[in-house]
Amino acid sequence: MKTILVTGATGSLGRATMATLIARGFRVRAASRHPQPSTAPNVQTVHFDYTDPATHRPALEGSDGVLLIAPPLDVESPAKLNPVIDLARELGVGHVVLNSALGVDADENAPLRRIERHLIASGVSYTILRPNFFMENFTTGFLAPMVRQGEIYLAAGDGKTSFISACDIAAVAAESFSGAHTGREYSLTGPEALDHHEVAQLISRAAGRTVSYHAISEEEMLQGAIQNGLPESAAHFMALLYSVVRNGWAAGVTDDVQEVTGKAPLSFAAFAGESSAVWK
Repeated sequence: MKTILVTGATGSLGRATMATLIARGFRVRAASRHPQPSTAPNVQTVHFDYTDPATHRPALEGSDGVLLIAPPLDVESPAKLNPVIDLARELGVGHVVLNSALGVDADENAPLRRIERHLIASGVSYTILRPNFFMENFTTGFLAPMVRQGEIYLAAGDGKTSFISACDIAAVAAESFSGAHTGREYSLTGPEALDHHEVAQLISRAAGRTVSYHAISEEEMLQGAIQNGLPESAAHFMALLYSVVRNGWAAGVTDDVQEVTGKAPLSFAAFAGESSAVWK
């Protein structure tokens, strides 16, 4: 039975991946900065903090594979993840799956692209996943409070996004540890591209109440994010991401989820139906 270290274990993708791995017969090390004991079978919680190198070796030793999830909106992520990749190579970890982001391979200076390049050159067996924006942003992520209040404010314009569920990313991540996806890079999307007006309509239908989307300027979004406590560097990173949406660069749809898992990805309408209780 292989043991997989899952970083970001308390986030939506980490939780979904652990559940999928366990269902497929893997042992899981759930890595987080504040681990809590687990009674779940085949789950071991471990202390892991990208900013504390002393936590890296104990978490990695004995792991057959690692799912690396970068801290969100972190421009310093290469300095945090690249040493972990180097240590994985030193310890003989069998396979590293990196969760990156859709389209970063078009910008060699993007922080996640720099991590991709480091991993590719490391000599470690790897798979790179590049998912689009998560559907879960609307249920448990940073957009959830806006949805609960019935008003979504973003500098996304009328740009479309091929949103993907963390469950589908998790399915691809778990499959990537099978050994059949070494050296592969996958761009992961949902089955269709929607603008945020359409997303708000689907959420409204599922929630049984009106949720509206308001397109705001980038400056307004930046100011609001900073006023709500987001670090300035992270706010500017977020602004860059939504400029991608406004320019239509997040609208592409791929078949990669189907190719890897043999199953079509979840639609936003289906996701909204499954999540309706969260918004009521």
